[in-house]
Amino acid sequence: MEFELKNIIYMVIFLAAITFLTYNLIRYVKYLKLAKNENRFDNIPKRLAKVLGIAFFQKKIYREPTGGFIHLAIFWGFLILLFSASSSVFKGFGIANFWDNLGAINYLITFFTDLFCGLIIIAVLFALIRRYVVKVKRLQMDDKHEKLDALIVLLSIFTIVVGLLFENASAIVLHVDAVYAIRPISSSLALLLNPENAVAIHNIAFWVHSLMILAFMNYLPYSKHFHVYSSIPNVYFSSLEPVNKLDRIDFADETIEQYGVSDVTDYSWKSILDSFTCTHCGRCTAVCPANVTGKPLDPRDIMVQIRNRSFDKLPILLKQNSSKSKEEYKLTEKEQNIIDKIYVGDYQEPGKLWNCTSCGACMQECPVMIEHVPAIVSMRRAKVMMESDFPEELQGLFANLENNGAPWAFSPMERADWAEGLNVPLASDKKEFDVLYWVGCAGSFDDRAKKVSVAFTKLLQKANVDFAILGTEESCNGDLARRTGNEYLADTMIQQNVEVLNQYKFNKIVVTCPHCYNTFKNEYPEFGAKFEVVHHSVFLNELINNGSLIVSNDKQINIAYHDSCYLGRYNSIYDEPRKLLKKVPKINILEPDKTKSKGFCCGAGGGQMFMEEHIGTRVNVERTEQLLKSSPDCIALNCPFCLTMIEDGLKAKDVENVKVKDIAELIFENILN
Repeated sequence: MEFELKNIIYMVIFLAAITFLTYNLIRYVKYLKLAKNENRFDNIPKRLAKVLGIAFFQKKIYREPTGGFIHLAIFWGFLILLFSASSSVFKGFGIANFWDNLGAINYLITFFTDLFCGLIIIAVLFALIRRYVVKVKRLQMDDKHEKLDALIVLLSIFTIVVGLLFENASAIVLHVDAVYAIRPISSSLALLLNPENAVAIHNIAFWVHSLMILAFMNYLPYSKHFHVYSSIPNVYFSSLEPVNKLDRIDFADETIEQYGVSDVTDYSWKSILDSFTCTHCGRCTAVCPANVTGKPLDPRDIMVQIRNRSFDKLPILLKQNSSKSKEEYKLTEKEQNIIDKIYVGDYQEPGKLWNCTSCGACMQECPVMIEHVPAIVSMRRAKVMMESDFPEELQGLFANLENNGAPWAFSPMERADWAEGLNVPLASDKKEFDVLYWVGCAGSFDDRAKKVSVAFTKLLQKANVDFAILGTEESCNGDLARRTGNEYLADTMIQQNVEVLNQYKFNKIVVTCPHCYNTFKNEYPEFGAKFEVVHHSVFLNELINNGSLIVSNDKQINIAYHDSCYLGRYNSIYDEPRKLLKKVPKINILEPDKTKSKGFCCGAGGGQMFMEEHIGTRVNVERTEQLLKSSPDCIALNCPFCLTMIEDGLKAKDVENVKVKDIAELIFENILN
């Protein structure tokens, strides 16, 4: 191996580039260490499987086909181009055509490298057109630096790929290409090159390709495209817990001084990593029901501001920690001003935190597994428990939950009044039974939802199910308090419920409310209460399948089906309610444009049921309009909150010929036995 001057120059540049990149990556790791610790190192096989499916096979990217193709071509292209990038490094060190050592395998490497070079060029051109000509809404941001950054990245990718094609094409002309090489695009380009200029083209192309790679590598830590480095780790460390499961606070721990998030250092390192990984693609914002209906909440901006605050504050903290004495470190006036800024105020607009319906659509669409909703709820917790600063409407909600065990001002002694005359057995009388029917607050107190409770109860009785209800012993499950940031109240309510539930022996809890379902199934286990929890749509399916219930219908009915976020997106229960409805003859299920995992929230979650929407269109009206576009006779759903919101939506639209019914009501209306 002989070294020429160009090899020495290359080696110096390469080592400098790698050193600078290493410094920057270590800097990011140090930033993460300033945040709170969190164990995301468990269950390695499951995490690796997630990386394979989401990071490498990009399965979430396909949810938006056009943008998905563009990203897929660039991502896989860059994976394949790692061979050419490493080959350039070897060449810079004086080793030409290194991958010829693999023999015939290099035929595949060179062929796919060439192929993906073409695909990357097409993808980059499409991306430029979408961003700067068509101006796709979710890709537009007001920040001029954002626009320039995107342009720099796309043109850098284009230059790297074009440089490689010209390098390979000129190598073909000079007969110095790899022995085992198939390059259809480069070979075609080679026909256009003048052999007299081939040496100059080859040298220029090599340096352009090589230096652009090194420059691009070092630009990324200063770009929103840092996700090139962090997306795979972020997917690996993403939560293995149920969707949007909230962490429990140990209120018995007297060492805890901060509840929720008042500044970025209150977040765990994973939340900070989320903000570093955000690609600013806007997929989250494009599906956010609050943002779509004109509210200021922008899930993307939530992450952008976490990142902005991190980049402002964490370098200062790092300097303090690096000094011999933290107390002796003197802040500059500029640094002191940064430290004194209020995170939820100067960076995050407090009002927008209360627009979130906790529907989880943002997290569903995020291709790099960012956890927006827990980040928002964490800020809500600090506002509620540390500052007592929250919307006025929630004062009544919290008071009712604390005093009445329900979000409304009804007496707890009225909780079982809906069951009067139905001979519904009480758990306190039976002690031991097969099914505990958890009625829920809406099913107990809301006039419309009580009709669902009655219908479902009669179905249980017709099927001879051994069940009981808690009656006045039942209390709110705690979901409303948790999602609105009052974790202390939720903790108290949950522990009270667990104490009551543990008094009785039963095999399963059946619920008609997805919020109850999600809370009991996914969050109560952390409080020491593990139960088999079944949603009534699944349970009714079982009763019909085993012959306990028989349904019939002689009238054609077109039904638009609405998925509850907490049953569908949170727990992936999409098919069972549809299978249940299909068991009724002559029911034709109509699917709105936004359905199943792409469904649109009714607007009630995250405490929104008890808050007013002062800006933009009401979310429930937007969803109602979407459902009405399919021209249904009836809108079917599986949640008491959705029931209220969609009925209110119909009233707002002055639509009287379309009914809204829970699936239990539809089954009861068509029962034979």
